[in-house]
Amino acid sequence: MQKLITNVHLIILCILCSTLAISAQSVEGRWDITITKRNKKIPSWLEINHSGVKYLNGRFVGSGGSARPISRVNFKDNKMSFAIPPQWDREDKDLVVEAELKDGKLEGTMNQPNGEVVNWVGVKAPKLIKSQEPIFGKPMAIFNGKNLDGWQIIGREDRPAVGENQWVVENGVLRSPKSGANIRTTKTFGDFKLHVEFRVPEGSNSGVYLRGRYETQITDGFGIEPSAIELGGIYGFVKPLEMPAKKAGEWQIYDITLVGRVVTVMLNGKTTIYKAEIPGITGGAIDSNESEAGPIMFQGDHGPIEFRNITIAAAK
Repeated sequence: MQKLITNVHLIILCILCSTLAISAQSVEGRWDITITKRNKKIPSWLEINHSGVKYLNGRFVGSGGSARPISRVNFKDNKMSFAIPPQWDREDKDLVVEAELKDGKLEGTMNQPNGEVVNWVGVKAPKLIKSQEPIFGKPMAIFNGKNLDGWQIIGREDRPAVGENQWVVENGVLRSPKSGANIRTTKTFGDFKLHVEFRVPEGSNSGVYLRGRYETQITDGFGIEPSAIELGGIYGFVKPLEMPAKKAGEWQIYDITLVGRVVTVMLNGKTTIYKAEIPGITGGAIDSNESEAGPIMFQGDHGPIEFRNITIAAAK
């Protein structure tokens, strides 16, 4: 009889665990988020995963910064919530996120560290899996070396460009001599091979945004260890295998291939990332519409930076 009772308890426990797992499956995965803040749309991203049988954890990307770990995601009766500690020195409160799962979407609020409450909606992120390798066309110049034709100044919805455009063209070089606005191509691209040469001064910081959503980081990386938030990394997500950086002030080269959400990065002729999956948008993205084509965007709000010889071979 004791054995029978024990077996019944085990069966009940298995049923409960199975029910919890099935329930959690509906909220698990990657979510492309749009935050509404003072009538502006701001991109964000969320990933929810299993942590054992019973619990959930995840990662979160806000309008800026890198992916942040979530130690515990609560989910019960289609209600989801989590809290994460401050990311910036100016913040002294947790970010508190709540939502309800309705018709396959997450809809809820974010209580920000400054006390402001904003609304948000999340939809499941596309997998972007390609059934076959694309065929790329011939490389074409997307910077003519003379002027800003084909480019436009852009400020993020939560951080509009301050003052006048600081980007200039001098001697075939696209320069941002000081912090200011970002700049993007007017054309958009799906899958592509991008070639770009850049020169970063000591201590400065920039980035190449693929489709305007995934930042390949640019920093003064000479002599440091590889990192997902330093030169050659997909910001906050993918760490390069090595750091073949040149000294600050020297011209360097990125050759980047993006197919779906799979990226290969060559830095100064060495493959530093090989066919790695980019989980989601990085901080500072133009939007969270991952299924759409997007521009090439250069970051101009973190110090001086220069670019030249910018070409792209788009998939046919």
